[in-house]
Amino acid sequence: MTQMWDVVIIGGGLAGYIAANYLAKSDLSILILEKGNKVGGRAQTEKIKQDYFNLGPHALYKKGKAAVILEELDIKLDGGSPKLGGILTRNTKEYTAPFNPLGLLTTSLLNWKERIEWIFILSKIQQVDTQALADQTFQEWVEKGVQSKNVQSLLFVLGRLSTYCHCPEKVSAKIVVTHIKTSLGGVLYLHDGWQTIIDQLHNKAVIKGVQIKTHFIVKQVIPTEHRSLKMILSNNEEIFCKYVISTTGPLELTNLLGEIENVKANNIFSQLTPVKGASLDISLSQLPHPKKLFALDMNDSLYYSVHSNVASLSENRKNSIVHVFKYYHPDDSIDSIKVRNELEQFLETMQPGWRDVCVTSRFLPNITVNQRLPLVGHEKYFQRSETEIPGLYIAGDWASPHYILSEGAACSGKQAAEEIIQKEVISCRSAMKSINN
Repeated sequence: MTQMWDVVIIGGGLAGYIAANYLAKSDLSILILEKGNKVGGRAQTEKIKQDYFNLGPHALYKKGKAAVILEELDIKLDGGSPKLGGILTRNTKEYTAPFNPLGLLTTSLLNWKERIEWIFILSKIQQVDTQALADQTFQEWVEKGVQSKNVQSLLFVLGRLSTYCHCPEKVSAKIVVTHIKTSLGGVLYLHDGWQTIIDQLHNKAVIKGVQIKTHFIVKQVIPTEHRSLKMILSNNEEIFCKYVISTTGPLELTNLLGEIENVKANNIFSQLTPVKGASLDISLSQLPHPKKLFALDMNDSLYYSVHSNVASLSENRKNSIVHVFKYYHPDDSIDSIKVRNELEQFLETMQPGWRDVCVTSRFLPNITVNQRLPLVGHEKYFQRSETEIPGLYIAGDWASPHYILSEGAACSGKQAAEEIIQKEVISCRSAMKSINN
C-alpha cells in the first residue's frame, strides 16, 4: 500500500469499476479503495433466503449508454424485458396505461383528442434535440408544448419513471427528456440482480492486475508539491498517486478536500441535492392477482412492479419478487412509518391479500437513488472529469453533464479513464520529444 500508484479510485461501485476496466487496458497501476466490506455501491444485490433483491427497483436501458459501455467491456447482460403497459391509478380509480397501442385504444384516461396529442408528444420526444432544452425546466417544457392536463400528467409520470426525479419544476428538461427518450427503447431486468454486473467487472479488473481493497476509508485528499496526490486513510495510513478518481458523492468529496484554497468546485459540490426515495421489496410465494404486474400512481408518486415476471430473481421459481417504490420530492419531510403504510396500501390494491403469501419483506425508507438532482445549468460544471485540483477526477451518477443514474455513472467512469489515459499519452510524447531534442 505504501507504493506510488498511478491511479487510485475511491469507491468500488459501477463508475469506479468501469473506470478501472478502461484504465486496465494501459500499463498504469490501479488501486480501488472501497469503504464497505462489499463492493458494488448502489448496484449491490442482497440475497435474502432464496431471493435476490436489488437496492429498490433497478432497470437497465436496453438502448442506453450504460449498456453500450458494458458491452464494450465484454460484460454479459442477461435478463428479461417487461412489456409496455400496465395500470395508472388516480384518486383510487384504475386506468389502462396508454403505453402500448392496445392501451392507447382502450384507456378511459384520455379522450380522442388527448390520445392524438399523446401520440404526437411521444413522436416529438423521439426526434427532439435535447441539447436545445438545456435552459428550461421539465415542467416549463411540458406546459409550453402540451395543452391537455391529462397528457401533461402522463409526461410527469413518465419523467418520474425514467429518472426517479419527482421535482419537474426544478429539474432540467434536457436530462429528463433524454432519459425518457432512452427509456422508450425498453428496459432490462437482470437475472440474479445488478450484482452480476459488478461481479463481472470485478473479475475482469482483477485478471488485468487491478488491486481492490475493501473496508478502507479515505479521510482526506491532499495535493503535494510534487504534482502528486496524497490520501490519508481513517487509520492515518498515507497513500500517494498521480491520479485520483473519486466516485463518492459530492458532499463526501467536499469533506475529503477539506479546506483546500481556491477550489470553486467545492462550493458547487456542497450545494448539490440528492434524489431520494423509499422502497418496499417483497417476495411472495404466489401472486394473488397474477395479471397485475405494473402500476404507477399519478397523484402520490408511487410505483409497483413484479420484476420476477421477466427476470430470474429467486432460487425458488414459484416466488415472485415485487418492488413498491415512493419517489420523494426534495422538500419532503420523511415519515418512515407513514411511507411504509402508504407503500403497503398501494401493494394491497394491486395484490390483495399479499400478507398471507409473503415470504420476505424489506423496507428501505430513505434510499439515495442519485447523488445529484439535475437542475438547469448544472451541465457546465461537468464537461470535464478533472477538477480544479490537478490529478483529481470525479465520476459517478452525479458527475455527467448529460445523464444521471447508471447512465451517468457509466459515462463519467469511462470519461475519467479516457482523460487520464489521454494525459498520460501527451506526457509520454512530451518526454520522448525532450529526449530526442
